[in-house]
Amino acid sequence: MPTVSSKRRLTAGAALVVAALVTTTACGGGDGDGDDSKGAGYNAALNKIANASKKKGGTLKMVGKQDLDSADPQRAYYGMSWDFMRFYTRQLISYNPAPGKDGTKLVPDLATSTAKISDDGKTYTYKLRDGLTWEDGSKLTSKDVKYGIERSWATDTITGGPGYIRQALDPDKKYKGPYKDKGGLDAIETPDDQTIIFKLPKRNGDFEQFLAMPSGSPVKESKDTKAKYTARPFSSGPYKFESYKSGKKIVLVRNTAWKKASDPIRAALPDKIDVTISANLEENDKKLMEGDYDVDLNGTGMTQSGRVTAVSDHKDNVDNMHTSFVRYVALIHTAEPFDNVHCRKAVFYGTDFESLQRTRGGKVAAGDIANSTFPEAIPGHSDYDPYGVLKRKGKPDVAKAKDELKQCGKPNGFKAKLTARNNNPGEVDAAEALQAQLEKVGIDVSVESLDGADSASITGSPSVVKKRGYSMQMSGWGPDFPSGQGYAQPLFDSRFLIDNGNYNESQIKDKKVDALFDKAIAETDATKAGEIYKELDKRILDQADWMPFLYEKNITWRGSRLTNAYMSDAYNGRYDYVSLGVVK
Repeated sequence: MPTVSSKRRLTAGAALVVAALVTTTACGGGDGDGDDSKGAGYNAALNKIANASKKKGGTLKMVGKQDLDSADPQRAYYGMSWDFMRFYTRQLISYNPAPGKDGTKLVPDLATSTAKISDDGKTYTYKLRDGLTWEDGSKLTSKDVKYGIERSWATDTITGGPGYIRQALDPDKKYKGPYKDKGGLDAIETPDDQTIIFKLPKRNGDFEQFLAMPSGSPVKESKDTKAKYTARPFSSGPYKFESYKSGKKIVLVRNTAWKKASDPIRAALPDKIDVTISANLEENDKKLMEGDYDVDLNGTGMTQSGRVTAVSDHKDNVDNMHTSFVRYVALIHTAEPFDNVHCRKAVFYGTDFESLQRTRGGKVAAGDIANSTFPEAIPGHSDYDPYGVLKRKGKPDVAKAKDELKQCGKPNGFKAKLTARNNNPGEVDAAEALQAQLEKVGIDVSVESLDGADSASITGSPSVVKKRGYSMQMSGWGPDFPSGQGYAQPLFDSRFLIDNGNYNESQIKDKKVDALFDKAIAETDATKAGEIYKELDKRILDQADWMPFLYEKNITWRGSRLTNAYMSDAYNGRYDYVSLGVVK
C-alpha cells in the first residue's frame, strides 16, 4: 500500500506532466528546443497520420501489461483485443482505416458492400467478395460467417464476449448454439456460398455495428476447438499465429494465403508482429522509450513516472489521446448495505473526485471529472449533476454523506470491499485514495488488487463476487460502438447480466432501465434516441447505481520506428494497429 509520501510524489509527477504538456502545446510540438527525440512530433497521430508510409517489412514490436482477454473472436471483449484482432480476423463489414472520427465509418470487409436492408428494416443481405481464403488456402464462405456468429450462443463453452447479436437475432433465447443444435440459427440464412441473410424479429438501428465486432468473425467449423480455440485461432486475415504463450508472448507471421486484392482495409505492412506481455509497468515504459518496443498493446496510457520522462524528454513521441472511456466505481446491489440507495448515495457524497483526478494524473493528462455515466462523445451525455460534483469542483460533501448514512440505517458507517486492477496504471492508487476519502465519513473500505486478465472469471462472475464479499468494483469502460446502446447496455441492462464475463457489475435489475433501452434502440432518429438515453442516465444517477469519476485521457508512447500511425475513434483513441508499419 503506498505511503502518504509516495502519493505526494505521484501528485508532483502529475504536475510536471501538465506543465510539460502546456509548454509543448505552446511551442508547437517542441521542434528545435533541444529534445533529441526522433518522433514525428507531439500529437502527430491525433486525428492525422504520423509518418505515412506504404513500405513493407520488419517486425512490429508491442508490449502489454496484460494479455488479450481472449484470442477467440467470439469471446473477446477488451477494446485492445478487438483492435489487435484486425490482424487475423475479418468481418462482413468493419471500421474505416482512417484517423479520428473518420475511423468510425462502417465500410465493406468480407462483403462487397454494406447491407441491403429491407423496407421494414428487419432483413439485412450481404454478398461476399471473391477470393476470400482461410490460412490453409481453402475458400471462406458465407457458411463460415454464419457458424462463427452462431458460436456466441454456446455461452457455457464460449464464455465472455458481447451479447448484442444474440439479443438482436434471438431475444427469446431459443437457440442453444452449434455444439448442441446442429440445425443452426434460423435467423441467419446462407442460400449459397456468397450470400448471407439476417432476419431480425424487430428493428435495431445498430445491427451493422454488431456485425463489425470480432464476434461477427467467421470460424471454420473443422478448425473449431471450442473452448481451446483461444490458444490457436485460424486466420482469415493477413497474419496467422506462429506461437502463443498465454500471459507471456504472441507472435504473428504473414498468412501467405491472404490476398490483398480481397481486402480493402488491412495494410499488412510488417512481416511479423511480436508481442511481449509483462506486468512490470515501469519497465515497460522504460523499454518503450529506449526503443526496445514500438507501441503499447493495451493502449491505456503510461505510468506516472513514464509520463513525466516521456513528456519532459521525448515529447515528439507523445500523443495525449482523447478517449471515450469513463473511469468508474460499480456499487453492487446484491452486497449489503448497497441494496439500500442511501448507502450508495453516501459514497457519491463522500468521494473526493478532484483527488481521484489528481491521483490519476490531473486534468490535462488524465481527463475531466465526470458527472454523467455517459462519455461526452456519446448521445446520452448531459450536464445533469444530482450530487453537485461539478458545482463543488469535485470536492466531497461530508455532511450530506453522513446524512445519507443515517437514512440507510448506518449512522456509524459500514464496511465495504473494493476491487482494482493492479496492471491498469493508476487504478490501485485511485482505489486507495478512495479508501482514505471514504474513511472520513465512516465507510471502512478494504482494497483488493486483481490481475485485469482475470476480470471475466472473477469480477465478471456474480457468484464469485458474492463468494469473495466484493461490494465495489473500480474499472473503466468505453463504447463498443458509438451509440447509447453500444456504450451503456452491457453496463446497465438486466438482460446482459450473465454468469461469466459479466459487465453489469452493479448487478442492476431495473425494469425501467430495460424499457428505456428498448425505446431508444427502436428509435431510428439518433437525436431522439439521445434524449431517451439522457433519461436513462438520469435514472442510473438518481439511483446511485454506478459512480463515474473521470472522462479519461491518456499519455501514449509512439515509437520512433512506427509508420502510418493514427488514433482511431473506433478503438477509443488507440492506434489502428492493423495499419501500423515500422522502419526496418
